[in-house]
Amino acid sequence: MGGLALIAREAGHQVSGSDVNLYPPMSTLLGAEDVSVHSGYDASQWDKAPELAIIGNALSRGNPLVEHVLSQRIPYTSGPQWLMEHLLPGRSMLAVAGTHGKTTTSAMAAFILDHSGHTPGFLIGGVPGNFPVSARLGLGPWFVIEADEYDTAFFDKRSKFVHYRPQVLVLGNLEFDHADIFDSISDIEKQFEYLLRSVPAQGTIVVNADHPVLETLLERGHWSRVVRYSICGAETAEWQATPRQPDCRHFDVTHQGQHLATIEWDIIGRHNMANALAAIAASDAAGADPVQACATLSEFRLPLRRLERVNPGDAIALFDDFAHHPTAVRETLQALRAKNSPGQLIAVLELRSNTMKRGVHRDALGKALALADVAMIRRRADLDWDPAELALDPEQTTLMVCDTLTQIVDTIGDRAKPGDQIVMMSNGNFDGLKDILQAQLS
Repeated sequence: MGGLALIAREAGHQVSGSDVNLYPPMSTLLGAEDVSVHSGYDASQWDKAPELAIIGNALSRGNPLVEHVLSQRIPYTSGPQWLMEHLLPGRSMLAVAGTHGKTTTSAMAAFILDHSGHTPGFLIGGVPGNFPVSARLGLGPWFVIEADEYDTAFFDKRSKFVHYRPQVLVLGNLEFDHADIFDSISDIEKQFEYLLRSVPAQGTIVVNADHPVLETLLERGHWSRVVRYSICGAETAEWQATPRQPDCRHFDVTHQGQHLATIEWDIIGRHNMANALAAIAASDAAGADPVQACATLSEFRLPLRRLERVNPGDAIALFDDFAHHPTAVRETLQALRAKNSPGQLIAVLELRSNTMKRGVHRDALGKALALADVAMIRRRADLDWDPAELALDPEQTTLMVCDTLTQIVDTIGDRAKPGDQIVMMSNGNFDGLKDILQAQLS
């Protein structure tokens, strides 16, 4: 919604918004772009009725501003529908879908196309490291969008990505998530089937061959060219990436068995190597030169809060990461493990998503956290389960459940030593924990 506000303003509209729990980086970005955001949903904040209300999927019936819009018959729509009907008709869409990696892969694809002279527009669900904004209209024919499977609005329960009708579609992975709106993985797969039906025959579907569930999805019906990529050596994949070192900061890219380039960057993790390969294959389908794409990625910087080192130079490394699903937690911890740091790996996790608050993935979460030396979990009051129930081997991982931020900060102050790596993982702002720890560790 913040990104939509930015490109609506760029298109010449007068824009303001309403939200709660405002926090960086989006609140900072909106402020810098002079988009006013009101805290709360009191209808009195409007001096006059807007010409159009764009309602995000976080709001439902009973919300004061939603009820005001309906009772006063103010025109309203959803973000995805407004975007496609009013800003992007006729544009070619490069959409990145999947449970994980959408923000990073979208940012990579936009960066590659931009360096290739395409001047794309983009809408990314985070703040990219190589652009000053999370969204822009762009000048060229291509528009890169993070294609989210979450529902569109309270009045449109289809996944947001059904609106986008991409020319190039990336399918990175598919797992169960969003337990508040989906009852099963089958429900999510059905939405992905609808998405596949929207890709034209002359379009391209870029598929991660390392995830068999995506092949099963394709077998249910697709009508477009399929291009596959793999970091695990899948024989069906024409695009391959092979690491030259465990942390994947250097890796080789091949296409149809031919070596294209060696990418050298400061980004770690097999998941980021896979994201890069997906972006290279997708941008190739959009007309970018793949060799140039590989060279461009050497300058790529991760979006904010994607394994972001927030205190460079300090003896104890502090990372901020958006991971909240067990698979993302595992990939983040594996990436930090591969750095071969001499000290402890301390994971600090906030179970904030609806899926994790319900304890849907508790077994998988325990396996993921086993990669850490110390796993600290905030026991929020809105959890439906107790994280202390996680089955972790105490000889391998120390599990610490804290009820308050103060407990977390004090415990880290007592345990952390030079050479340690601490990673905070949350899809929220963790009530400002980053700033508190950064000040303490410094």
